[in-house]
Amino acid sequence: YALHLRNVTISLSGHYECSLVTYPFGTKAGSIQLIVAAEEEKHYLKEVQLNETLEIPCLGNATSENLSNYPLKWLVEENGSKEELIAKEPSTAAVYRNRSVLHGERIHLGLNNSLKISPTKLSDDGKVFSCHVVYHPERTRKTSTTVRVLGK
Repeated sequence: YALHLRNVTISLSGHYECSLVTYPFGTKAGSIQLIVAAEEEKHYLKEVQLNETLEIPCLGNATSENLSNYPLKWLVEENGSKEELIAKEPSTAAVYRNRSVLHGERIHLGLNNSLKISPTKLSDDGKVFSCHVVYHPERTRKTSTTVRVLGK
């Protein structure tokens, strides 16, 4: 017997117990303490020199994970609005969206699905780039990186 929970939320945290009445041996019981933790979005800050190449890992320092099995997308946030730059489905080529066209040839999907911007411009300063990896229809890991462009 198994308990299947759908649309898991933090409110489902608690103590769960299963009891079975067996003949002639009596009752068998098992229990589990379920703790549902909220997924946190990790935030990073990257500084880069003007006209240099900037590479932002998709999930921050978790580059050892194999992201090729999951859909992911890169977004950019500027002045309070988010726009999709790149979308990638498993085993397919990356799709560059309208915003990335505006960046011209400066934006590419790098190794391990990192975002590469080259060369950096002053207009990149203060932008927030975020990577979203969909592990499950209801579970997405996100990281965001604020870019600081330093003049020489």
